[in-house]
Amino acid sequence: MTDYKPVDCSLYSDYELAIMHRQPLRLSWRDTQGMIHIAVYRPLDMYTRQGEEFMVVMDTDRKESHIRLDYILSYNPA
Repeated sequence: MTDYKPVDCSLYSDYELAIMHRQPLRLSWRDTQGMIHIAVYRPLDMYTRQGEEFMVVMDTDRKESHIRLDYILSYNPA
């Protein structure tokens, strides 16, 4: 069982458009330990695993991260 809370369809669509247009996003998100991260990322892809949705992103140092969508606190085009 997971505590994942699905995100709104319009938000999911915004993320898909950012991926398609290669639009960098300034994301604020928390990790599994509760630490808050704020940075500019290039969204690369999204996927679902075990009922949870994730966004694959790359930061400015080319480090790849997989962010659970319901852990994203805010986003803005960068």
